[in-house]
Amino acid sequence: MTERRASDPLAFLATCPKGLELLLAEELAALGATPGKTTLAGVHFQADLATAYRACLWSRLANRVVLCLVREEGIETPEQLRAATANVAWRDHLPSGATLAVDFHGHSSEIRHTRFGAQTVKDGVVDRLQADGQPRPSVDTRQPDLRLYAHLHRNRLTLGIDFAGDSLHRRGYRRDVGHAPLKENLAAALLVRAGWPELAREGAPLVDPLCGAGTLLIEAAMMAADMAPNLHRERFGFEGWGGHDAACWRELKREAEARASIGRKRCRCRLYGFDQSPPALSSAKANAMRAGIPALITLQGSSLTELARPEELSDDAQGLVITNPPYGERLGELPELVGLYADLGERARQAFPGWRMGLFTANPDLGHRTGLRAHKQYSLKNGPLDAKLLLMAVPEAAPSGEAPATPAPPPRSEGAQMFANRLAKNRKRLNKWLKRSGEPCYRLYDADMPEYALAIDIYGEHVHVQEYAPPKSIDAGQAQKRLYEALGVIPEALDVDAGRVVVKRRERQSGRAQYQKQAASGERFEVREGDARLWVNLRDYLDTGLFLDHRPVRRMLGEMAAGKRFLNLFCYTGTATVHAALGGASDSVSVDLSNTYLDWTRDNFALNRLDPSRHRVVRDDCFQWLETAGVQFDLIFMDPPTFSNSKKMDDTLDVQRDHGRLVRLAMARLAPGGTLVFSNNQRRFKLDAELAEAFAVEDISAKTFDPDFQRRPDLHHVFLIRHQEGAAEA
Repeated sequence: MTERRASDPLAFLATCPKGLELLLAEELAALGATPGKTTLAGVHFQADLATAYRACLWSRLANRVVLCLVREEGIETPEQLRAATANVAWRDHLPSGATLAVDFHGHSSEIRHTRFGAQTVKDGVVDRLQADGQPRPSVDTRQPDLRLYAHLHRNRLTLGIDFAGDSLHRRGYRRDVGHAPLKENLAAALLVRAGWPELAREGAPLVDPLCGAGTLLIEAAMMAADMAPNLHRERFGFEGWGGHDAACWRELKREAEARASIGRKRCRCRLYGFDQSPPALSSAKANAMRAGIPALITLQGSSLTELARPEELSDDAQGLVITNPPYGERLGELPELVGLYADLGERARQAFPGWRMGLFTANPDLGHRTGLRAHKQYSLKNGPLDAKLLLMAVPEAAPSGEAPATPAPPPRSEGAQMFANRLAKNRKRLNKWLKRSGEPCYRLYDADMPEYALAIDIYGEHVHVQEYAPPKSIDAGQAQKRLYEALGVIPEALDVDAGRVVVKRRERQSGRAQYQKQAASGERFEVREGDARLWVNLRDYLDTGLFLDHRPVRRMLGEMAAGKRFLNLFCYTGTATVHAALGGASDSVSVDLSNTYLDWTRDNFALNRLDPSRHRVVRDDCFQWLETAGVQFDLIFMDPPTFSNSKKMDDTLDVQRDHGRLVRLAMARLAPGGTLVFSNNQRRFKLDAELAEAFAVEDISAKTFDPDFQRRPDLHHVFLIRHQEGAAEA
């Protein structure tokens, strides 16, 4: 290799998560480098070799530090990429017999795949080595001696040696990451933005009330103890580089070890982590041990509502509360999280008055539920998620001699208070009926206020909330804000734990979407409806297993069924059959195509101890079954979906288009004197006029709504259909 003085500047690129570029430039300057141009997720800088080593060891924000060997414009074709790579004197960088790997990022019009780009760079390296009489290197993609970094963007190539070897965010201390890991360099960035380095120098305390695997705590402790974040890494990429200065590196590492030893002893900061998950705390403890700072961190099992100021802190001690709470990426998680964020704000006001607070969330609207105003916000990425760090000031405690103010949850908006009032009004309106009927499952609210477009159903001690998807004319942000307001109100207004509130979005479904699983909790519980015992599952499907609006129809079927042969078409979870069987049906057949619903039906039958030899379950297309069935029934219930194109069906089902054929097929199976109860939920449904001529038809829709559904008289349609008097049916 050409003789070079250790102090000669070299060109480098440091990469980082998007949004940290300016912070990284400041950090590199503090480490002795000369920052240059800042790019998306990266900073170019100049430094001597010792400073580059120091950046690898001490950077808390960088992902990689790359020694740049090629920065060239006009690279578009594979031939140009290969030639640019071959211009480098690789024998100076790759020792004989060393293994090689290439990480390629980007593309051009002719280089569309990163794998192809990496292969092309490798070919260029081989070309030059062979031209210089060197042996062909072996490729080891997992643990190479030397890792090359290549980035091609807008035909500009950056090619060099990855001094890190593996992303610098992998400090080596974290093996147990918990449920929602936060990358170490992102955690460090949050701490820098929240002003922790300055607070740490003053000996201030830090609290993470939802610490998980402890990443924020450990990064904060290493800052406070003057520990190099990568001191415990087993290997760096530059150690396999032909120009590596081992003596320089040993000296820098000895210096870092000495600083860490002194820093741990002199550290005056107290750091506290709380979490109610024993596995998370176990991971945090193990991670802190591997990081070498277990004595600086106190971990304690505690729920957020139990969060209190650590006893050893003086009354006037003020520091930083910082945390990365759950975001509610799935709609069903929101009810508990709305309360969690409100609890976080309340506990901060009570336990940590006058402290700073940093809240990192991909759902800033939830952050507002703390009731604390963010005086500064930073937009960052957490993996693929757009997230924000909200910096807040916790209000000071009341002056000495004054009674401390009672912490209050975020004030309700006028709309939220009106929504709460409506829930109370509806409960009062339904109260007499509920006491008389004893029904534990009912609809309490159905978009009574257009701004709060929700359907709220009570299932005993559980609450099922369905959000109607807002039309495009409604601002999505406002709709989400109102949903959060409603979810903040519901637990208190209905005196129910937030963990028992389940929320889903109800929108127009097409095809099989309405039947697809939304979750896999397997959480089901038993409810009663009259004498029937039924399983419901509020989380895993769009529907719960029990259509509450059809309650009067099921009750009627039970009253009509004594001694009759009963047929349930499109049986769903078999709830109507249960009522008919308990009402005295002599036998029954329940038909559906869905294995999921038929298994659910069998479970409902077992729960009510129905004899499976008398009450049969059949998996079949209802059209086909009716066309081939050779038996008759005295009572038939048919409640087809509005639309279906199940992959198990040969054709689609449209209830408006197809109900005439369906009714005729069912009537062919109806015994003389029998009744077909035909219902559907098509709001604008119109019965085929020819059916009224062929059969005796009675529209009883208006009689099939209990008080909880009387506001929506078009929610379903129900008809009693019988053979004309004296008519004979095959």
